Amino acid sequence: MKLLALETANEQCSVSIVDENQELFFQLDTRAKAQTQTILPMVEQGYAQLGVTTEDLTAIAFSRGPGSFSGVRINAAVTQALAWAHDLPVIPVSTLQALAQAAYRLHGLTAVTTVLDARMNEVYIASFQLNDQGIMQAVDAEQLLDYQQAASITQFTLVGSGSALIQPDALEFKDVVATAQDIAQIARAAALKAQWVKAEEALPVYLRDNAWKKIPEQIKAT
Repeated sequence: MKLLALETANEQCSVSIVDENQELFFQLDTRAKAQTQTILPMVEQGYAQLGVTTEDLTAIAFSRGPGSFSGVRINAAVTQALAWAHDLPVIPVSTLQALAQAAYRLHGLTAVTTVLDARMNEVYIASFQLNDQGIMQAVDAEQLLDYQQAASITQFTLVGSGSALIQPDALEFKDVVATAQDIAQIARAAALKAQWVKAEEALPVYLRDNAWKKIPEQIKAT
């Protein structure tokens, strides 16, 4: 089994290739909003380093949102194109779940409430706990809420860019960011159970209705 994992939903770009046991390749570009220029060259670099092609993959995993509108859209589009062209299944992974997985990978946290800044005085929020397989699993639904609403449903340690927005003293883990490593970890567990979908179902999740109409508002809020 070989999985390609892509992460562009956090305005950064990273690529990971794993098999059923280990990480084979990982690269991260931390430059903001450089995904369109770097995602495919990074994939090709991974292929070249490992001597593989897309045809050798079992599936492609991607962060499907919620997150940066343009980043989520790029991730879904690249995944669809690669998977469709090579008749591969895809594994959509929640950006909030990936953030929770990063909190476990980096800090050993086993119960977190992940919070991402959604602009316009709102956050994306959900809570997760570690299961017996070492994968963070949702304990409630992903939501888009204003700061006060989000603060009222917080269950565990706050993690992510929206943490201090809903709780001013929640600074310790606000800079935790998910990468393709976290997407790959979650996707590996899913792939071992053949839990994937067809390429045409590699759809972005925004949580915000008519997200494309609100881009100018998001730009003004930055």
